[in-house]
Amino acid sequence: MQTSAGTSARPPTGALRSRTALGLAVVLIVAFFAALSPSPARAADQLLSQGRPATASSTESASFPASAAVDGNTGTRWSSAFADPQWLQVDLGTVQQITRVSLNWEAAYATGYQIQTSTDATTWTTVYSTTTATGGTQNLTVTGSGRYVRLYGTARATQWGYSLWEFQVYGPGSTTPPDDFWGSTSDIPAANNAVEVKILNRTNGKYPDSQVYWSFNGQTHSIAEQPYLDMPANSAGRMYFYLGSPTSSYYDFIEFTVGGNVFNGNTTRVDAFGLKLAMRLHSKDGYDTEVGENRATFAEDRATTFQRFTDAVPTQFKVLAQTQAPYRIIAPGSDPSFRAGGANAGYFTSYAQSVGVNAATSDIFGCAGSLAADPNMCAALNRHVATLPASQQSDPAQFYKAAPANYYAKFWHDNAINQLAYGFPYDDVAGQSSFISHADPQWLLVAVGW
Repeated sequence: MQTSAGTSARPPTGALRSRTALGLAVVLIVAFFAALSPSPARAADQLLSQGRPATASSTESASFPASAAVDGNTGTRWSSAFADPQWLQVDLGTVQQITRVSLNWEAAYATGYQIQTSTDATTWTTVYSTTTATGGTQNLTVTGSGRYVRLYGTARATQWGYSLWEFQVYGPGSTTPPDDFWGSTSDIPAANNAVEVKILNRTNGKYPDSQVYWSFNGQTHSIAEQPYLDMPANSAGRMYFYLGSPTSSYYDFIEFTVGGNVFNGNTTRVDAFGLKLAMRLHSKDGYDTEVGENRATFAEDRATTFQRFTDAVPTQFKVLAQTQAPYRIIAPGSDPSFRAGGANAGYFTSYAQSVGVNAATSDIFGCAGSLAADPNMCAALNRHVATLPASQQSDPAQFYKAAPANYYAKFWHDNAINQLAYGFPYDDVAGQSSFISHADPQWLLVAVGW
């Protein structure tokens, strides 16, 4: 590739490496009985980091984002700028016990680095340190806890940066959420098909179970009649939820593709907000995670949510809570004011042109037209980071800090579990979406709110 004068370009990885975690008597007595009795089985550690939000001190370019190190794909990688020190961190969502870290290095590895944990991404505790690492795949036994886990590189082995195919963090995981929002899971029957789905009424008394409906693949039931669905494998499916009646204008949906042994799915605000939704996936290996609107949003009345949206967004976006009120807050790309001939049709025009993009404002919101094949640019425009260095375009701390930006998407991130939401089609860039994927799913809970 062409570079400016005096800058060394990194050669293809193939030139370095193919690209393809009391007294002695008491002691004796304890040891004696331990020898007679089998040790209790220890649950296998879970992979906690895959698909979680990841950030880094820098990236070599937009092609090597932090999220690539936690995506489960050994053909994608994170690569840093060519300087010391550098770091890569992953947000596990909640404080977790950490037992093992696996580093799958590309040719540009670290000889010196630390593994650190934190509860707040500010104060760090070192749980492993080395100055003599040799690259390759390194499986490190560690003891510690934290919500955030980071690799802190202090010395590079090459003139290039630090580069990881995969950064994997393991621990026992947690199967008990910190509150009773989800209720008991002990009564969920075993699935005969791919995954057992249970729908929960979280409308705070607004609707009885007999008026909370779900619809999937030709079936429609109230949860008073049938709160469970033994979901079969399916591709590009949607499950709809209605309040009041099975044809109510108060509705929303989740999306998923379910294989014989894997669940891929998400809540979505790409088109609109209709109902408050959250889902929690539990797998047979103990993996347990949740996405969707946060507890505070579920707890408040619908009118309060609409008003908070109106108060939170700039003037151009306030109409989104009015066009289809009281049923939906629509995405900006669907509102006439942001489309051709509308009052806000030029909202993104100058900013997009400043980075060489000639696209309609509605296409930027919807990642359509020329941006359909350019997820990184579409995400950067929506988040107002397109003019920043590539190393900062995957950093959530930089998102939505100035106009023009997708303030509709920002609101749903601000009110989501772990700030993960699908506010526009390519919101999965840098791992910021509400997408969940895991093998051997056991059950899925879906909470429906007002």
